[in-house]
Amino acid sequence: METASPTVIRRPELVASQTVPTPEGNRTLTVAAVYHLSEAGRKASLLQSGNGHTVQRLQVSVPANRLHLVAVSARGEARLRLSPRFEVDEDQRIRRIEEPPSYDAPPTIDQLFKDAARNHELERAYLAERSARRSTRRDAERTWRNEVAAGFLADPAQRAMVHPSPSPTRCVLVTSQGRVQFDAHDEDIPARDVPAEAHRRFRADLQQARVRTQTERTEGLRLHDARKEAIAAWAAAHGSPEQRARHAVGLLPMDEAIEAMTDEAFAPLAVYQRYVRDGGLCLQVFLRQSPSYAGAVVTPADFRCTGRKAVTATAAQWGRLQEMQAAVPAASITLHVRELTWLADPKAPRLIQHTLVVTQIAGALVLRREYHAPNTEETY
Repeated sequence: METASPTVIRRPELVASQTVPTPEGNRTLTVAAVYHLSEAGRKASLLQSGNGHTVQRLQVSVPANRLHLVAVSARGEARLRLSPRFEVDEDQRIRRIEEPPSYDAPPTIDQLFKDAARNHELERAYLAERSARRSTRRDAERTWRNEVAAGFLADPAQRAMVHPSPSPTRCVLVTSQGRVQFDAHDEDIPARDVPAEAHRRFRADLQQARVRTQTERTEGLRLHDARKEAIAAWAAAHGSPEQRARHAVGLLPMDEAIEAMTDEAFAPLAVYQRYVRDGGLCLQVFLRQSPSYAGAVVTPADFRCTGRKAVTATAAQWGRLQEMQAAVPAASITLHVRELTWLADPKAPRLIQHTLVVTQIAGALVLRREYHAPNTEETY
């Protein structure tokens, strides 16, 4: 297609009134007009002795009073505003399309100018719409952030994230919409007050944690000293000569002394069978009673044991509990349930065991023993 230097087109929507041509008005700018041809357009181009290419590039002269139809890149390349192009969809919303327009026939220069003018107007409307949407989103986000900030400031129990640590000017809150950062320099009131308050609460929590840790440490040391005194008193009154000798030089293990004290406190319960923590072996024996699991091998890492207080008791279990309670009135006895599951086969039967847990307070020491209860093996 031959290039041409068109005159100013008389279009009411583009030119309000005719003026007397001036030297400035007669100046033109040569720009590139890039568009696409469809298959029908490529055929028509060949019939008109054109090149038949999909991408067509022409050089057109644009008068100075229509330079609003021209876009110039940072490298000084001037193009007619044909791409990106803008179209109105079925919802009356303007869509941006990056590709140049496609024609079914080689367009005339006037048609290119007409499309560039329409594209220019739609682009202005598109940018105005997008600016309005952005402004609406910013206002909605600002309102939401202020609501989150007001809720945080009004609730002393809320805390900012500790990683990253809150500072007087910046913090991060976890909200229903995810993590949100607040910056005192970029927020409105009350959002700008959130970092300082979050930092104050963070520092107060650290101080409380230090006090709590120190208190727990002091209490732990006090209890340890109290246990040592209780063991010393027991060793002096009931320990064997060999145990008293070891205790005198600090070589009597605390566990050994507590075990001996427990034997003494629960001596009336010696007639009852103690519970041994051999759940893997018990579960293996239990599973092998079934032909389907005759070759089952349960290692200590192959089973899980979960325990809880029993909510029901058989007559035999209740009778045993009463017998033991009468034997050691100062102790507390509870019926527990242990459930053993074979991890290698979750569908395998589970072993249910019942035990009687006996505890007694002896000064700073808690003495504890566990005994088998009647009917300790059941399938579940």
